[in-house]
Amino acid sequence: MISWRCCWLFSLVLTLPSSSSSSPSSSFSTAPQPNIVIIFADDLGFGDLGCYGHPTSATPNLDKLATKGLRFTDFYAASPLCSPSRAGLLTGRHGVRSGIYPGVLYPGSKGGLPLNETTIAEILKPRGYATAMVGKWHLGLGAIGTYLPIHQGFDSFLGVPYSHDQ
Repeated sequence: MISWRCCWLFSLVLTLPSSSSSSPSSSFSTAPQPNIVIIFADDLGFGDLGCYGHPTSATPNLDKLATKGLRFTDFYAASPLCSPSRAGLLTGRHGVRSGIYPGVLYPGSKGGLPLNETTIAEILKPRGYATAMVGKWHLGLGAIGTYLPIHQGFDSFLGVPYSHDQ
């Protein structure tokens, strides 16, 4: 049985919870696989969280995650814009290579993240991970939901296809 450990901190969360057992396909190690939670927030500055030293911002849940996990101090985004930046995080490719360039996808936009792009969810799933995307997708919708996360390697999706203000 899969043990889901989702973290619902705010609307811009990508979670990749692992199954409770180690991967059946991993022949390199018998150690259990770590849970992976990637939090990708638009317009969040380095010093905006308590764990990074903000004097008045109270972020106790994020601070607790930071003390029990890895805390990164350097990060580079693939783009200063939402859609190509998210595509870069999920695929490891620049937006111009993944077809999400030069700007942001809107409700009237045609297309989305191409289905032939390999996402981190598609890489982790065969290694025994259960995958979920929670929050703002912003990588296209398609006529019948063609470009939603469930067609990009995610087992489940709870969120909105675009920004909250669109």
